[in-house]
Amino acid sequence: MKNLIDTLKNIWKIEELRGRILTTLGFLLIYRLGSFVALPGIDPQQLGALQNQTSDGLLGLLNMFTGGAFSQASIMALGIMPYISASIVIQLATMAVPYLQKLQKDGESGRTKISQITRYLTVLITCFQAPGYIANLKATLPAEAFLLSSSSFWFSSIIILVTGTMFAMWLGEKITDSGIGNGISLLIMVGIIASLPQAFLFEVGRAKPLIILVELVIMLIVILASVLLVQGVRRIPIQYAKRGATTQMAAARQYLPLKVNASGVMPIIFAQAIMFIPITFAGLSDSEGVQNFVATFSDFSGFWYNFVFAILIILFTYFYTAITVNTNQMADDLKRNGGFVPGVKPGKDTASFLDNVMSRIVLPGSVFLAVLAILPAFAMNAGINQSFSQFFGGTSLLIMVGVVLDTLQQIEGYLLNRHYDGLMQSGRLTGRSGM
Repeated sequence: MKNLIDTLKNIWKIEELRGRILTTLGFLLIYRLGSFVALPGIDPQQLGALQNQTSDGLLGLLNMFTGGAFSQASIMALGIMPYISASIVIQLATMAVPYLQKLQKDGESGRTKISQITRYLTVLITCFQAPGYIANLKATLPAEAFLLSSSSFWFSSIIILVTGTMFAMWLGEKITDSGIGNGISLLIMVGIIASLPQAFLFEVGRAKPLIILVELVIMLIVILASVLLVQGVRRIPIQYAKRGATTQMAAARQYLPLKVNASGVMPIIFAQAIMFIPITFAGLSDSEGVQNFVATFSDFSGFWYNFVFAILIILFTYFYTAITVNTNQMADDLKRNGGFVPGVKPGKDTASFLDNVMSRIVLPGSVFLAVLAILPAFAMNAGINQSFSQFFGGTSLLIMVGVVLDTLQQIEGYLLNRHYDGLMQSGRLTGRSGM
């Protein structure tokens, strides 16, 4: 406990870190306040039917991702998910479109242009999803819930929903730039955490104390498994050759860490964004075939929903790992610095070796990630309500674990840098180098 208090004191002493944490908390508070502001022209007292609709199923999961904004007909009802969908499209297109490939290789200027294209696509996707959301409101809420004429409500609501999503995206980017942690992931995590107290209290009210204790134990086990998955590393031994005075080769044994889950929680976020697509078509067509399709892939505990969800997670894990882990560059860096993997030739052979290792460790990691993601379906079939079952693994728990660990690592980096500066000022580093 004393170490924790000392660490918090050290965090508060670092002015830059303190400012970033306070900035992050301020932006998150603004985002949460925005989720309670209802669309103009809707009577907030008449939202009971919408809240009942989003109490379970895929709409309940979407409502959790938006922190309850979806069920409250908020100006941020669509949340950050259109931006996630746009990011998926752009990253997939990067593998096929030469122009985007060129931008990706242009460094910071190229990434800025890709970000701008992603924003434009976000507006386009939101303009497509907003009418679907409004159509669902029209079909769900009673007529007296709408205080404006139909045409005025449609026009103003589409503009406001698009603006709300863009504002949420701006908040996420500002948190990433001026705060601490990944802003987009933090916005999603805050929405998930906001629904935890209510879900837990509801489960306590309906289940026996012994059952609650068993559920909490299972949740702790799943949290531990999630941490192990996020933090798991495969170490590849490497050597750095150095020529001494006798021109003989001396080797210093080190290790190259390859993460079992290099993509973090992004495959789950991407896959979940894809699984939300059927909801978009729910209010846009009365076709029996479309409605059956929507019903099948809106059944959160159904076989086909979870099967497709698991496959998407595995595919996105491979895809995102291929983007984030460049084995050719790793091999070139090793060769340039005189490093090599024992028994493997530098250059292309090393790149091929690292690629094979990544393929072998990504497969079990992606399967484990998919299994954890669909655990809520098993919990629901065991009789646990959906709101609480989300925290037995699944999308919400993995996102929370991944985002918290990533944020803590950034905070730790600031603390280590501060400690490093202190060592230089005290002269200890100089003495160690002299020895």
